[in-house]
Amino acid sequence: MSSRILNKNILYLYFQMRHNSNRTCIVKIGREKYCRMYPVTVVNSDGSSITIRYHEPRKIINLPMDTSQLTPEEFQKHLNRKKVQEKVVIEEQPEDDFDINRYSHLWKTKPQNKK
Repeated sequence: MSSRILNKNILYLYFQMRHNSNRTCIVKIGREKYCRMYPVTVVNSDGSSITIRYHEPRKIINLPMDTSQLTPEEFQKHLNRKKVQEKVVIEEQPEDDFDINRYSHLWKTKPQNKK
């Protein structure tokens, strides 16, 4: 008889208890902060990359280069890449022999037959 009661108690632990909607308004999330984590690719200064979970939706994060480990030549190349490049200014347009009348047949409409 006692084994039967014991079996009922064990089975009761396996069953899921259902609650009504009033329970959901009383219960709160047991975390201090519930945040969404987004997959983000992190690129190291040596070019290797890993995927991490980050709190902001970003596509990629580039880590800065450690310039103390560069040779003087590599350091100068690195600085030259950061400099603002001069804009190319076109002084005057070259003469061309483009004639717009050669293509006028493309935008003229055909006359419609009226009865």
